[in-house]
Formats: sequence, structure tokens, C-alpha cells
Amino acid sequence: MVDLTTNYLGLKLAHPLVPSASPLSKDLDSARRLEDAGAAAIVMSSLFEEKIEAEQQQMERFFYGQGIGYGEAESFHPVPDQILTYQEQYLEHLQRLKSSLSIPVIASLNGISQGGWIEYGQALQQAGADALELNIYHLAANADESSETVENRYLDILRELKSRVSLPLTLKLGPQFSSPIHFAQRLEAAGADGIAIFNRFYQPDIDLETLEVVPKLQLSTQAEALLRIRWTALLYGRVKMSLAVTGGFHHSADVIKALLAGADVVHLCSVLLAQGVGKLGEIRAELEQWLIEHEYDSVSQLKGSVSQQHAIDPSAYERANYIHVLDSYTPSAGVLR
Repeated sequence: MVDLTTNYLGLKLAHPLVPSASPLSKDLDSARRLEDAGAAAIVMSSLFEEKIEAEQQQMERFFYGQGIGYGEAESFHPVPDQILTYQEQYLEHLQRLKSSLSIPVIASLNGISQGGWIEYGQALQQAGADALELNIYHLAANADESSETVENRYLDILRELKSRVSLPLTLKLGPQFSSPIHFAQRLEAAGADGIAIFNRFYQPDIDLETLEVVPKLQLSTQAEALLRIRWTALLYGRVKMSLAVTGGFHHSADVIKALLAGADVVHLCSVLLAQGVGKLGEIRAELEQWLIEHEYDSVSQLKGSVSQQHAIDPSAYERANYIHVLDSYTPSAGVLR
């Protein structure tokens, strides 16, 4: 038997395949199906501070503004006792997942204020989350904001939250930091237990008929995995915290490459949405078979063996690869016609 276990955020998981935040974790039945399919843990969809604030403002307008213009109603503001707020529903769902599943449940938080990160992070800990993923979805579009300021935003949130909760904390990072390894080391020094690379920042589109900027959600493609694999290989051995990859992992080959590069877990999302939760079991079986065929005893033996530090040609992860790729490409005959 091959040992597929891996350690992630201080949690011992049965294997490295962890469904990431998606609609599949919003429903208890689909979460159970993920566990039945063999998920080692699940990441909940994010709790958004913006949605909490928007709901509070709407409630204030509806309940406390209903007497405006009616003098006799100014002191009568009934608030239905049975209405659960968005935050209450999320926390209740987390508690149901914890009581119904035997695998770890990782909560996800997307805040917009320092106080919000603290308040809701503490609430998620009290509700029973096994770990907390910080989904700091910050787009650096302010011309007056330096790269150091952007990084410090993440570090300030991490340090403050680390001082208030005891949960393992992992940060979901975007791919656009100017020096990812240096930043990862700063995060580790500030107390991060792990990072997930890379967050998929969905891009808006332009409607050519209305000229409006419109939201557009596209599932990941397999090509996106290579960016994650490369930076995992560069990070492995330079930080001790857990490394997760997310975005573009659709086949067992992608998963194996990520583990060879040094990932502790591989997050799956788009492939499960497109092909069903049963795909997780297929990938796990193919991973195990590959390990057997290549005479590996465990995932731990495999992990990081083709990182930059252990690769036959370490320079292949850096500029040399760029030159080789350009030199190796030959246009097809049809292009030259």
C-alpha cells in the first residue's frame, strides 16, 4: 500500500486532494458527496464582509425606516425573530458541516476592514472551523499605492488576526506580486501557517453592444496549472509553511507535477464543477497507481523531488526555460502559407 497522507496547516490529511471554495461547499448534501467521493478536506465558499454590511444597511432601511411619514408608527419597529442574517446562515452552515462530516472543514473569509477581519475571523473559530483561509481579494489599482504598501496590507491583516485567533491561517495569494518568494518569507515570519497559489482574479468584460463593463466568470483551464507548479517549485525549501496550489488542476498528471514541485495539497474546483465530484476519486486512484508504477512508497517521498533545489537542471525554472521554449517552437506549415 502506498501512503498518500500529507500534512497541511497542521492537519494530517488522508491524501493531497482538497476541493477549494466553490458552490459545492454551500450545500450540505453536495459537501457530503464530496466526502463520499474521497475529499481529504473541504474549503468553504467565502464569508464576505461586504455582503454582511449590505444586508445590515438594507435591514436598517426596511425595519427602522418603515415609520417615516407615519407619526403613529415611529415607535413601532417590529423585527422578525426568525430571520437569519447572511452571517448567521454561514456560521450555522459551518456548524452543520462540522457535525455531519468527518473530514476537516476550512472556512474562508473575505474582509474589507481591519475590524471585520478580526470580528468574523473570531466568529468562524467559535463556530468550529479547523483552519481559516484568508481570501484577501485586493486589486492594486491605486497609482499612489506602492508595492510595499500592498504587501503591508496583507501582513497587517495577518498579524492582527494571528494575535486574536488560534486557528491555522493560510493566505490565498494572487500571481501579481513583484517578488513572491520574498513576500512569502515575510508572511511566514509574520505567522502564516500556509499560502495558496494562486487566486484566480476574475476579469470583467466589455459588452460591445451596450459598452458596459460586465462581470464574466470562466472556469479554469489546464494551462493555468503551469504557473502554480513553477512557483511552488521555486518556493519549496525556501519556506517551511504549507504550500497549496489552486487553479487549473484538472488531471492526475497536473496533481503529480504539483506534488513533485513541492505542494502539500492540490485544490480542485473547476474540474469538479465541469465533470462532477466523482472525478476526485478518479484522480486519487490514478495518483496512487502512478506512485506504485514509479516505485514510490508515499506522497512524502515524492513531494518536492523536482523542486528547483532538487531538479536535474535548476535553471530550467528561471530564464533559461524562456530561451529554450522560444528556440524549440517551429511554426506549422499552414502558418507559412
